[in-house]
Order: sequence, then C-alpha cells, then structure tokens
Amino acid sequence: MKQKNQGLWTIKSFVIMLGVTFVGVPILIEGILQDALYSLFKNDLYAGTATGFVMAAVFLSALYGLMVQAGDRKIGFQSFSKRHWPLILFWLFVLILGSVGIVVLMEWLGITHENKKTASLQQDLSLFSFILAFVSAVVISPFYEEIIYRGFFYTWLKRKGGIVVGLVGSSFIFMLVHIPTYNTLPVNFLSGLVFAWVYEKTKSLLPSMIIHACFNGIAVILTAAA
Repeated sequence: MKQKNQGLWTIKSFVIMLGVTFVGVPILIEGILQDALYSLFKNDLYAGTATGFVMAAVFLSALYGLMVQAGDRKIGFQSFSKRHWPLILFWLFVLILGSVGIVVLMEWLGITHENKKTASLQQDLSLFSFILAFVSAVVISPFYEEIIYRGFFYTWLKRKGGIVVGLVGSSFIFMLVHIPTYNTLPVNFLSGLVFAWVYEKTKSLLPSMIIHACFNGIAVILTAAA
C-alpha cells in the first residue's frame, strides 16, 4: 500500500499536471474554447466565467485520475482546529495590506494591464453579472486552485525539496498561470506564499480556501464599486 500511495508524488504525475497547467489549459481552454465562448456570449465576463468552470473541471478531473491511479485520494481536506482562526484572520490581513502596497507601487511605476473580466464587470454591471463574478471568484477559483496549487504542487515540491522549495515553487507556478495580467503577478506570488504557508501550518486546505475566498470577494466588491 505504501508503494501505491507514492504514485501521486512521482515525477510522472508532476509532469502530467504541469502539462495540463501550462499546455492543455492555456491552448485548448483559455485559447480555443474561450474564443468560441466569447463569439457565443459577446461578453468577456460570461466567456471568462464559463471558461473558469471548464478549467476547474479539467484540473480536478486530471488530478482525481492521478489520485485514483495512485490509490491516494486524500489531499488536505481534513478539518482544522478552532485555534487556527486567529492565524487565518492574521494572514488575511497581511495579504490585504501586502497586496495594497504592491498595487500602489505597480501603479506608481506605471505597470498596468487590463483584465478583460474586470473591465467587462465594470462596464456591464448588473446584479446578475456581480453574482456571476462573485461565485466564480469566491467559490469556484478558491476551491479548485487550492486543491491543485497547494494540495498537489506545494505538497509535491515540499516532499522533494523541503518547505522553502514548496513555498517558492508552488507560488511561482501560481503566479505564472495568471499571465497576462502582469500588474497582478506580484500579488499572485504573495497570495501563493500566504496560502501555502497557512496550509503548511494548519495541515488543511480549508483555511487557505477561506483566505482565498475572502480576498477574492473583497476584490470583486471593490471592482464593482469602482
């Protein structure tokens, strides 16, 4: 059984997930599928949200397939102690302050890049579009991204190279997948560090999902209010 459980953490599994992350999803889903969805909806928010649902399904299906093959279906979904709530609130506060500082610095340096989904939400703001953006950012993204980038990538890199390698490596991967919104990449890297560190300290994905959801929710509300 021990040998089977190591299957999820082989180089082959890592390469497969990297392929899904940087080849399959960008080309087939964010490229071909999203263009087709935009032609259908004529709206970047709708097309981007639908694309996000498909991305989540593809990522989770690929990882689940590897988990089944390895005989290991446990990736960080255990409960966490109530004593971790102060830690969750502290790191949420740190992430918010750090992100504000980074955004201010990036704007001062003139490094900006339009986010099509954000621009679409601001230009065509309605209750439906707000709910759609909120559900996508607060429910869908934190759920599958924490499973993939912390549950798999962080754990894999930590097992191979230690905590620092896991933190930096998984955060770097998390940052790269947010291209081409270049002005947010430093925030994405910081977010990845915070989420992975909280996962490491609590041994559960649920706290990092909570911080991720709260952070994204605040961003959506501020975007709609701008």
